[in-house]
Parts: sequence; structure tokens; C-alpha cells
Amino acid sequence: MVRGNEKKNIFNSNEDKQRFMQTMYEKKQGDRYYLHVFCLMDNHIHLMINEGIEDVSNVMKRITVSYVSYFNKKYKRVGHLFQDRFKSETVEQDSYVLSLARYIHQNPVKAGLVEKASDYKWSSYGCYLNEENCFAKIVDTDTILGIFSEDKKTALKKFEEYMKEESEETFLDLKEENNDMDEDTARELFKKMLIEQGLKKGEKMPQMESLIKEFGAKTNLSTRKIADVVGLNKDKINQILRK
Repeated sequence: MVRGNEKKNIFNSNEDKQRFMQTMYEKKQGDRYYLHVFCLMDNHIHLMINEGIEDVSNVMKRITVSYVSYFNKKYKRVGHLFQDRFKSETVEQDSYVLSLARYIHQNPVKAGLVEKASDYKWSSYGCYLNEENCFAKIVDTDTILGIFSEDKKTALKKFEEYMKEESEETFLDLKEENNDMDEDTARELFKKMLIEQGLKKGEKMPQMESLIKEFGAKTNLSTRKIADVVGLNKDKINQILRK
């Protein structure tokens, strides 16, 4: 996910959104990355991508630098457009892939912009239902549809049914961080919690997992920041917080 600086709009018009999608198409040539799901909101963007010959950091840098250049020139502005670095989360399990796809596609619905995910033009939802969709050439639909069924017709039916289901999933690196605790304060809090529980940083035991889950709830930090404070890798933190 990438978000506008100070949560301001990164798209002021449909023309801006079209330009961003064109930039994504240009920057993926040569199998540099694969795009499975996307949703463009006025002040943030959700993407589910898979690395090709280029790593995610370089992919996002090339896309955002190009778009910022266009945006600043068009609106006669200077300075940052996006807030900090993009946020990312590793997705491996099929069930998690599907949940994330649904979360991204339902973003406009939960924001009250449309009644159904299929009504929103600026997401990949339409690419799954219509091969003639204007963004179909950018989106790789086979990966997600293949999880549902090897038969295309069956897969599409199951895809639609699943995407319509109501869900309350919150993806740690994608949620809006309205009340984040700053990292220095969070580090002091974690030390205090360790002392109170009689634990040492790095210990592997059930109490530590419970403490990390409590710490995550109190601080509202992203998975990456929790991992930095706790001293574990991001994937392990994801596993703990999803239990």
C-alpha cells in the first residue's frame, strides 16, 4: 500500500488514475513484476504484486517516481506526494491470498463509494469478470482463479461468490494507522512489558507470543515496525499476530 503524504489525495481526477495505470503497465514490461489485484482510492493505493526479474522496492520506486513527476508537473507543485515508503506484507498461503484479494476489492464498498465491488471502475475486479476490461492486459488473473478451480467457468463463479461475502479482515500493513505510537515510545513500552512478565527479548515461549500480540494491539504499529522493536523477522510476527 502507498498513501498520500499527510493522507492527502494522490489522484485529483480520473485522468490521474488513468495515468497511474498506464505507468504501471509501462513499468511491468519485460516481466519485471506481475500484478494480481489493485485498487486505486483517492488518497491511497492497494496492490497485490509478485516479483518478476525486479524486486518490489525497485518496482515501486520506478512507478512512484514516474507518477510523482507527472503529478507535480501537472499541478505545478514540488515536494513529496507519497507518505514515507510503501507498506508491504508477504502473502504465501492460498487462503491468505484470497482474503487479501477480497479485502482490496471491497475497499471502495467499505468506503461507501459503491454498493458492489463490481461497480468500482478503478480496481482489478472487472478484469476477472471481463477479458475485454480496459485494464485486463495489466492484471494476471490466472493465479487467483486457479486457486478456486482449474476450470475457468467454475473458477469465475466461485470468485464472484467469494468476493461478495462480507468480511472483517484487517491486514496489518494495510490498515489505516490513525493512532500509531511513535517507535521510541513503543520500544520503551516493550521493555516495560518484558520486565513485568519476567521475560527476556528473544525468548521463544507461549508467553512471549501473547506479549507480542498484546504489544501489537496497544501500539497499532505495522508488522515491519513491530518486527524491528521485538527483534524477530516480519514473517514470524505475521504468524504470531494471525493466531
